[in-house]
Amino acid sequence: MRAFFAEIMYTMGFFSRTIKGVGAFVLRGKASYKILIMQILFTFVDAMGIASLLAIGIGAAVNVIGIPFLSQLGQERMIYSLLIVIITRELGPLLAAFIIIARSATAIATEMAGMVISHEVEAYISVGVDPIEHLAVPRFLGVTVSLFLLNIYFSLFGLAGSFAVAQLFNPLPPAMYFNYILQDLGIKDIVVSAVKSICFGMIISIMAVMRGFGVERASTEIPVAGLRAVGSSFLWVILADIVICAVYYMS
Repeated sequence: MRAFFAEIMYTMGFFSRTIKGVGAFVLRGKASYKILIMQILFTFVDAMGIASLLAIGIGAAVNVIGIPFLSQLGQERMIYSLLIVIITRELGPLLAAFIIIARSATAIATEMAGMVISHEVEAYISVGVDPIEHLAVPRFLGVTVSLFLLNIYFSLFGLAGSFAVAQLFNPLPPAMYFNYILQDLGIKDIVVSAVKSICFGMIISIMAVMRGFGVERASTEIPVAGLRAVGSSFLWVILADIVICAVYYMS
């Protein structure tokens, strides 16, 4: 238990140190802007394909299962509320986070671990470059921004894909379908979805960078760092999702 709480305190300290480095990165981190851009390109743009498939699949599943069931109850109109809850508020941020964990958490952790093993981090320190500001902060910002954008993309694509599937059961004009969606989409749904995506992005990036920096000397630690980053990210993302949902439903 002592080790567990010590790790939590270390993680909080690493997080606060990274947040502190954001200001310095914005003011004088022009040399690291390329890292930020490349991180967004890899984490968001390259993940749009798999996100599209998942979003269409989720939207199709909701319609295929929900419309016949709700029709039996005479509540077909509730399918739009169901789509908002499942795609925008709940599964959208979570599945987007899982995609980024699978793709980027491992990549970032192994990259950072490789730099530690090859003494590149020591080289940065020896010439007066802060490795947190130069290496951790751009990846922290890149993953957080990417997850926020990927969540928006996932929601839009999921709702659009559900419209295509809905035409097989209950054909509607596009204007009517999206008008129903907008009527059921509340500000709280948008806020909760945005808060989840930002929190998940910060968690994933911090876990990945911290696990990468946590290696010591052996090259065999590099894949272990990647696995630990994935496991920690999954754990804390799920816990954060539970906490945010609890706060939302109790408010």
